[in-house]
Amino acid sequence: MSMIAAPLEHLDLATVLKVSQAVSGEMALEKLLDTLMRTAVEHAGAQRALLILVREAGPRIAAEATTSNGMVVVRLCDEPVTGSLLAETVLRHVLCTRENVILDDASALNAFPTDPYIARRLTRSVFCLPLMNQAKLIGALYLENNLAPGVFAAARTAVLKLLASQAAISIENSRLYRNLAEREARIRRLVDANIVGIFVWELEGRIIEANDAFLAMVGYDREDLVASRLRWTELTPPEWRDRDKQLIPELAKSGTLQPFEKEYFRKDGSRVPVLIGVAAFEENVNQGVAFVLDLTERKRAAEALREAQGALARANRATTLGMLGASIVHEVNQPLGAIAASAAAGSRWLSAQPPDLDKAQRSLERIINDSRRASAVVGRLRALVKRQEPRKDRVDLNEAILEVLALTDDEVRRHDILVETSLAADLPTVEGDRIQIQQIVLNLVVNAIEAMSAPDGRRRQLAIGSAREDTNAVRVEVRDSGPGVDPSHADRLFEAFYTTKAEGMGMGLCISRAIIEAHGGRLWVGPNGSHGAAFCFSLPVLAAP
Repeated sequence: MSMIAAPLEHLDLATVLKVSQAVSGEMALEKLLDTLMRTAVEHAGAQRALLILVREAGPRIAAEATTSNGMVVVRLCDEPVTGSLLAETVLRHVLCTRENVILDDASALNAFPTDPYIARRLTRSVFCLPLMNQAKLIGALYLENNLAPGVFAAARTAVLKLLASQAAISIENSRLYRNLAEREARIRRLVDANIVGIFVWELEGRIIEANDAFLAMVGYDREDLVASRLRWTELTPPEWRDRDKQLIPELAKSGTLQPFEKEYFRKDGSRVPVLIGVAAFEENVNQGVAFVLDLTERKRAAEALREAQGALARANRATTLGMLGASIVHEVNQPLGAIAASAAAGSRWLSAQPPDLDKAQRSLERIINDSRRASAVVGRLRALVKRQEPRKDRVDLNEAILEVLALTDDEVRRHDILVETSLAADLPTVEGDRIQIQQIVLNLVVNAIEAMSAPDGRRRQLAIGSAREDTNAVRVEVRDSGPGVDPSHADRLFEAFYTTKAEGMGMGLCISRAIIEAHGGRLWVGPNGSHGAAFCFSLPVLAAP
């Protein structure tokens, strides 16, 4: 315990500098706290020291240092402050007044005679001082010695005050450093996840950094990137370059570009269609980041749909082929539109200052889910045309409805529609194909939104509910405040190619009824009071095992 028992005359300028350098030289919070506690105990003559940090929920003990056999033992922790661990009244006074408290002999007459910790532990010397960074209270340093009174003499307290001042600054810097490191780690996880292509650009054309997803998209490898062989200006085909130049003033003004479609050259000379969102760095508008979504599969799907429509026009079996081609157009277009919307939302969250990485990550996850849903929809529709049995899953209708409403939230808000839900809490599960059932709900909701698109002066309201129909079935209703349905045409709404929309294909309700009937249920339409229509379907509940 040579350091602990060091004579006061040894606490000179060299000691002060050593103390300051020891604490200020650490950036990692754990190492900083360890250094701080060792330094405090060694230079104060304390048997025990506690570091208390102020949190939103109240003060917490972050570290404890004790002396044993001439050694200082530091324990990092995160514990509540209690009267069994320290003189709590002393700590409260320091935190409230932000003044130092020194008790030369706490077991004798002192300013805190009723503190139970002092009475129980027969504490002798106590020193507690606040940790302040400018005017901000960071916490407090609490030291005690139960062997002798008057341990914390003036020379030692002067060093401890300097230590406390330096510690407060270092702790705050360490927190900022940790927050920055965590933010950089989240960004790195996003880049390394390779959910979408990401690259860092310079305005003059050089690509500084890129993730593997983007490199794979354009057919280059990391060696090409390191060798500075990637330039976004050269990757851009000539017919797109004028448009890029036209967007530069907007980027310079707002710092971001809304997602837009273009093409890039691959290394082999072929082209890849992409959806790209761009954001400039706040401190340097000549550099920024781009988020790139490969649209190859979407373009292929669109081309496949065009080919299917062409085949439909040439085929003699118009009804069968028409159901296949038109249904793919109708059902797949919704998840594809959701993909584009999620990409735009993700770009906005990433362009925010600071970027909202959690919401951006959720947007990217929705892109993946909608891509999978589009693929699943095509498979289910083909199975339907081939008269295959639907999948047998346990489906929570309320959960499926809420997911659809989340998907259509932007469209609902754009049309200023009030949505009301009435979902039965005790609704039993049904057996069926979750994707197909959600597509039916989505089709009915979209139809309702479109029915209320024309201005008529009435409040636009969309009500969707679920309930038990009887002991063996459940019912879902989608009600709108639109113009309603002519009763004489109600049954024809479910016929193939019959539509009341100017640009409708007349397939959605036809396919929806076929799916519901394949599940053993029924789909019908009726009036919604004096205004609007009510589309309803029922499904049998899952039989008890």
